[in-house]
Amino acid sequence: MSCEQLRLDNQLCFALYSTSLAMTKVYKPLLQALNLTYPQYLAMLVLWERDGITVSELSQRLLTDPGSVTPLLKRLEAEGLIRRIRSSSDERVVELHLTAKGRDLQHQAEAIPSCIVKATGQSTDELLSLKQELVELRARLLETL
Repeated sequence: MSCEQLRLDNQLCFALYSTSLAMTKVYKPLLQALNLTYPQYLAMLVLWERDGITVSELSQRLLTDPGSVTPLLKRLEAEGLIRRIRSSSDERVVELHLTAKGRDLQHQAEAIPSCIVKATGQSTDELLSLKQELVELRARLLETL
């Protein structure tokens, strides 16, 4: 007695989850060359966009809570990629600043997006369209929370 709706291969959530796992596996060797984990890479992407943001702003950008990014940030600081500095106007606020080493790492990471495009076997236009659909799906799901 199997219900077709409950078959694993018919689940959107599993397609998204397993694709995310596969994508992370493709990133792994590329990021190992930079000595970064995937979550650290995401944090660095945000900091390369906007140096000097707060921990709260970073966690909002990554759609996570500040407590979960703190250990990741401590490791990035230990690696000499960022500095965490308490705000002079509000010591509860921690600002994140790239070091020279952190800024230099951006140049090494510049080849990663093209490696990912190549690994997918899809065109840039196809991937941009897929990304837009996923962003819209995420927004609709977040509206239900």
